[in-house]
Amino acid sequence: MKVIMILDQVQSGYGTKNDKMIPLVGTKELIGPGVIMKPYLNEIDANIVATLYCGTGTYIENPEEVSRKICGMVKRLKPDIVLCGPSLSYVDSASMCAKVAYDIVTTTNTKALAAISLDSSEVIDMYNDKITIIKTPNKGESGLREAFKNICSVAKRLVDSNEME
Repeated sequence: MKVIMILDQVQSGYGTKNDKMIPLVGTKELIGPGVIMKPYLNEIDANIVATLYCGTGTYIENPEEVSRKICGMVKRLKPDIVLCGPSLSYVDSASMCAKVAYDIVTTTNTKALAAISLDSSEVIDMYNDKITIIKTPNKGESGLREAFKNICSVAKRLVDSNEME
């Protein structure tokens, strides 16, 4: 199973919560949460083929353009699923993850999900009936490894299902 991850600047490790103007970049390198998720991805015979990341400021400045470029990369790389997030208590990241997952599901033939922390309840409520959302613990809370395992499990079920979520 081919996977693409979408991350913000903090989760990618290429920026901070204050360094938000990181341009959209793609890498084949395993970075951020992908490193921690690797054993769980192996359990479902999945491999991260690319990680796309950008600063939340870059996204907020031009969400349509960033999302269009991400969707274009998804169409070219043809993954089985796109994992947007986890956003880990960053509401701008949660909004980006949810909207990008929605755009992927509605404009490509690829399944996507968003991993959003519980403290971003407004974003969860806004997109809960539009995309698959995995609720993750808030930053600093326990249960993150279990959430990562759940992300992989749900991704596998989505890919194996016949209907688009």
